Amino acid sequence: MKKILSLIFATLLVLSLVPTTLVSAASDDKEFRVGMEAGYPPFNWTQKTKANGAVKIDGSNQYANGYDVQIAKKIAEKLDKKLVIVKTRWDGLLPALTSGKIEAIIAGMSPTAERKKEIDFSQNYYTSQLVVMVRKDSKYAKATSIDDFKGAKITGQQGVFHYDLIPQMVGAIQEPAMGDFSAMRVALEAGTIDGYVGERPEGITAESKNAKFKMISFAAGKGFKTNPEDTQTAVGLRKGDKNLDKINDILAGISQAEQTKIMDDMVSLQTHADKETGFWAQVGTIIKDNGGDFVRAAGMTLFISIIGTFIGTFIGLLIGVFRTSKKSANAVLASLQTLVGWLINIYVEIFRGTPMIVQAMVIYYGSAQFLGISMDKTLAALLIVSINTGAYMSEIVRGGIFAVDTGQFEAASALGMNHGQTMRKIVLPQVIRNILPATGNEFVINIKDTSVLNVISITELFFQGNTVAQQNYQYFQTFTIIAAIYFVLTFTVTRILRFVEKKLDSDTYTTGANQMQVEVNTEATAKLGGEK
Repeated sequence: MKKILSLIFATLLVLSLVPTTLVSAASDDKEFRVGMEAGYPPFNWTQKTKANGAVKIDGSNQYANGYDVQIAKKIAEKLDKKLVIVKTRWDGLLPALTSGKIEAIIAGMSPTAERKKEIDFSQNYYTSQLVVMVRKDSKYAKATSIDDFKGAKITGQQGVFHYDLIPQMVGAIQEPAMGDFSAMRVALEAGTIDGYVGERPEGITAESKNAKFKMISFAAGKGFKTNPEDTQTAVGLRKGDKNLDKINDILAGISQAEQTKIMDDMVSLQTHADKETGFWAQVGTIIKDNGGDFVRAAGMTLFISIIGTFIGTFIGLLIGVFRTSKKSANAVLASLQTLVGWLINIYVEIFRGTPMIVQAMVIYYGSAQFLGISMDKTLAALLIVSINTGAYMSEIVRGGIFAVDTGQFEAASALGMNHGQTMRKIVLPQVIRNILPATGNEFVINIKDTSVLNVISITELFFQGNTVAQQNYQYFQTFTIIAAIYFVLTFTVTRILRFVEKKLDSDTYTTGANQMQVEVNTEATAKLGGEK
């Protein structure tokens, strides 16, 4: 038990030093931090090298390229700043901007009226043409008007005006919005939807990369009715940003001909069909090209889940010990115990009653926006998983403590042991063994639940898999690999924990534990007998 506690305290001591290196400093005035998905070609995508003018993604060994990246480079150059690309999920872009994690959004975002309430926009730097992507073998492949989609299951990206246009397709079935274009492409290829609303550059890319897709564009009067602001693309900035006028001047200096050339160049980099090969050959190619990235992402997943489970278990043990302690005879201390008990109950109920993905958004972006604390995303991930796990483990530990026979508490009390001594020498060694299966289960859950941390752009296993799938358009093949890696991780962890359980259940451990209990009971009986 002493070795376990020493290891816990040593780990916490090391982790207490981590924030000094992981807490992000305020945005450098010499940097122009731009947020984008890096997964919406040809506007923005992720690649492995800096070829064709790509820019390194912050905190990653990968690079971003695309029309948005090239526009961002021109703006950064004129502002005399270093361009830093921050890869962020679409639904995390606005929180990242308003919380100060990034300085601008250059991600094919339209300056809609709703968004203008939250942030400012520059002038237009590209005008989109709306299209519908369908399967080439679908009956909708011959559509020439939005009225030709009666009965079709159509969707769009969540939070994008494309989705709000679907009701104009009279008779079409509006499916729930999806998180990103990756999900829509997968759904379209699988046949769960008949089409999705997008923009011409993305449609050209998707059509060229997947022979099963067809882009439906519309003649004047046959397509969607939109406001000019809906089809325009602009740079998003925080309210009152001092660089707004400068950025407008820079964009005004990029002629329409230059914009067209940049977009054509970016489209040409994406419009090449991959060689047709078998499923397992494709899987092999993906592993060959991205195996190292998958290993690093799996390492991040394990790192966060191990540390989070470890600290969460320690939090659970502390709460369990506190909750089972007797009320102090001192009125002040008793009141303090009651207050702390209420705070613990609030903590446990909140973190057990809300999803981890919501906690991640609130802690990472909220701490910066409302408290002015800018945390590194890795530190934020460790904090999120740790306190979430601690809330669950506190209840598991409480159950483990109550599972110990009350006679042992009485015997320890008869020997004159205080609550701390009873817990440390008698109860906790048994509790740790009793809760080990549940702790292992929580560990396995954490390995899988780290996938929700992609909302704050943690490069864990799911995030990396999604990035690769966005590059190669081979979603099923890529996520087959990701699923296999998750299975290997969880299967290995489960077997290790079962081995530990068997070691703890060995004759040496059992004999020692039984002997300890017998000694306590014998001494208590002798003491009670002497008192009689």
